[in-house]
Parts: sequence; C-alpha cells; structure tokens
Amino acid sequence: MYDDCCMMIKSFELPVAEEILQKTLSQMLPAHADDGDLYLEHSSSESLALEEGRVKHVSASTHQGIGARVIKGEASGHAYTDRLEASALLQAANSARAIAGQGGSSSPIQIHKAVQPPCLYQPTNPAANVDFSERKALLEKLDKLARDIDPRVKQVFANISSSFSDIHIIRMDGAHIHDARPLVRLNISVVVEENNKRETGSAGGGGRFSIERLITGEEPERLVREAVRLATLNLTAHQAPAGSMPVVLGPGWPGILLHEAIGHGLEGDFNRKGSSVFANKMGKQVAARGITVVDDGTIPDRRGSLSVDDEGTQSNRTVLIEDGILTGYLFDRQNARLMGMQPTGNGRRESYADPVQPRMTNTFMLAGNDSPDDILASLDRGIYAVNFGGGQVDITSGKFVFTTSEAYYVEKGVIQYPVKGATLIGAGHEVLQKVSMIGNDLALDPGVGTCGKGGQSVPVGVGLPTIRIDDLTIGGTEA
Repeated sequence: MYDDCCMMIKSFELPVAEEILQKTLSQMLPAHADDGDLYLEHSSSESLALEEGRVKHVSASTHQGIGARVIKGEASGHAYTDRLEASALLQAANSARAIAGQGGSSSPIQIHKAVQPPCLYQPTNPAANVDFSERKALLEKLDKLARDIDPRVKQVFANISSSFSDIHIIRMDGAHIHDARPLVRLNISVVVEENNKRETGSAGGGGRFSIERLITGEEPERLVREAVRLATLNLTAHQAPAGSMPVVLGPGWPGILLHEAIGHGLEGDFNRKGSSVFANKMGKQVAARGITVVDDGTIPDRRGSLSVDDEGTQSNRTVLIEDGILTGYLFDRQNARLMGMQPTGNGRRESYADPVQPRMTNTFMLAGNDSPDDILASLDRGIYAVNFGGGQVDITSGKFVFTTSEAYYVEKGVIQYPVKGATLIGAGHEVLQKVSMIGNDLALDPGVGTCGKGGQSVPVGVGLPTIRIDDLTIGGTEA
C-alpha cells in the first residue's frame, strides 16, 4: 500500500554502529543456541487531556534501549539496557547468554538487510504536522460541542495521544529488519445529570495513522455525539434481568468477548504447555458450524496491525477456526519451533525491556449470511448487547464475566428498553457451540483495543458480525 514509504524505511540508519552489533551478536550467541536477537527501540509519545473545560495535563516523553535475547529449548534469556554504548550492550549480551550456558561461540555474524515486508502504515511520527496548540483547540471545541448537544452534560473528559516507535531487529542469522510504527487515539467521556442521577458515556477511535487524519473530517464530532448518546441512554435504562436467556451481540467492539474468552486460549504458549482449553484439539470441532475466526495483522492502518512482529517475522492472516474446526494457533518463533510449527508473526513485546510472548493482532469472526434484523427478530425474550465495558477471563478454563455498557431488553423480536448493569457470564469454548445465527455485517472496532498479558500491554483490534447465542447466563438485578 505504501510503496514509497517502504523506500523511506530502508533509508533509516541503525542507531548503533554495525560492527558493535556484530561483535555483540557473535559474543551473545553460543553455537548451540536455538535462536536469539537484538531489539533496538526508540519511542516517543505525546498526550493532552482535558477536564473541567480546559486542558490540564500535557505530557511528552521518549525512551530508547536495546533488548538482548538468547533462546535454548524452553528457556529464554533476556537482558536489556537503555545505554547504547558498546560496554552496556556486551554486558546485556553476556547476561542473556547465561541461559544457554557457555559452550563455544558461533561463527562471526554478518549483519545484512532482510527483505522488506509490505508497509501497512506511514513510517512517520503521527504528530509531526499538528502542534500542541491545534490539539488543545480541538479538545476545547469538543468540550463545547458536548455541552451544546445536551444541557444535561456536566463534565467532559477528552484525551488525544500519539506515539511513534522506530524499531530495529537483528536476528541470529544477521538479518536486519526495520519497522517504524505510528499510533494515535482520541477518547471522549461525558457525565450527564438529571434529577440528581448521573450517568457516563464514552467513545473513542484511532489507528496507525496521523493525528491530522484523526482530527479532520467528521470523526471527532461523531465520537462526541456517541458519548453523549450513551450517557443519556443510561439515564432511562432499566435494571437488567437475571437468568439464562438468548443473547444477541452487536457488530464491532463486542468482538472483545471473542478476543478475551477465546483468542487468548489459541495462543501458542498456553497450548504448548497444555493449559488452554483448546490444547490438543487441532482438527476437532470447537465451535458451531459456520464460525470462522481469524487473526489478521496485515490490515493497513489498523491499531493491531504490524508490518513485522517484534521478532522480525512478517505479519500474517492466520485462520484459527474454520467452519467450527480448530485449524491454527498463534505463534512466536520459540513456541512454534517447540511444537514443530511455523511462526505466524505473533511474537510481541511492549518494549525492549520486555520478553516476547505470542499475542493477538486484529482478531475477529468472519461474516455469515443472516440479516442482523432477522437475528434480532428471532429473540422471543433476551438481551441485545451492543457495547461492552470491563471484563475478566480465566484463560485456562475460558470462563468469563463481561459488563455491558449498552444493552437492550428484547421481547418478541422488538427492543423494549435499554438496560444497565447486565453482565454476561459463560465459558468461551461453550459459547462458540451455542452460536446459531451469524450476521452479514462484520465490523471492526473503532481502534481502541489494548490487550494485557504477562504484565505487558500491546495495541490490538477486534471485530464481530451480529451473532445470536442461544443460551447465556445474564447477571442482573431483576429476576
């Protein structure tokens, strides 16, 4: 998509002299190591936050460093430093090497340019063309707009943030891979009040593109109107019913349930160790027929996309479940090798100071053939869940609890009223078996997903078409 940008990426220089990196690699990797790499990162971030009608918080930061990694069997040695001089690099390299023992050194490693993968985003700082004053003015404009839309708006919180990461990966074979990653996000939250009752609504969006693209056009106003709509909707919401009943999930962000309750269970480390409910089920039916789930890190400009993962493996579109049959797991290089599989481009880390883990990118269920209207009309008595708030998942068992932020009670196929306080309770692998209708309206989330695992957070995307789950436990206050 960005052919000219690929040429720009190739022109970026290593932040450390090549001969120093070659010496570090050669000393770091004993002959009997299975894998290893150096991960050089320079990242910058900026953020402005508005509350009580004015911008109160402005921050800007940078960090840089290098992570050294040596892998032997199931063991991985990882050390890092924020100093890029030769002595610090060699010290980190020796610490990482300790995991693989001493042994003889490998042959001298020659660094060479790897084949550049397709560019999925502009390799430039997303904040380059929009200064702080313009971003400040935007947030103040959004605050005024929210209050103009509805006089019941009492508080507005808004945040616009950006980051840019310049990353070089030098692998065990000397291959040099470079990626330059932009990321932006705009969040709006409002508090409305009526008759001493307060409710909150939130909306956001972003991706791997410029702030300029994010703040121009109609998107900022749309987010404000959506936040106000959700807040005022909750003013009239009833308490949610409780019990087991059919549930319809709306398209887009409700795919977070798929990500948390199912996606993590398909990551390679959990399956290699046998701790996932999906372990040893390759080729078996794990979901209802018609369900196909993919993880796709190759979608241009998406928040969860990566030209290459954090091991330098090109991102892929990996089919995890096809027509209800388990067909794949998500792998980094180490877990793929130990399971006799190929890496899928899902080795991810939060920064140079963190170890690699197999993680999702953009994970979603493909569309089916059912009309969303027909799916909703099929509910005799149930819940239509359109948006989610927080949730908790046990990856080993797949059991989850998710709280809805926008949901409706439905009778005889007709929405009766909004409900609040509804929680969805179940187990991911069981829910997959209870999906009876799949909509033709697949949508991806607006670009707000962040995934936590092993103390690390990385940006991700989710998606879902409208689906019907025939039976799910609803936690509420009305029997």
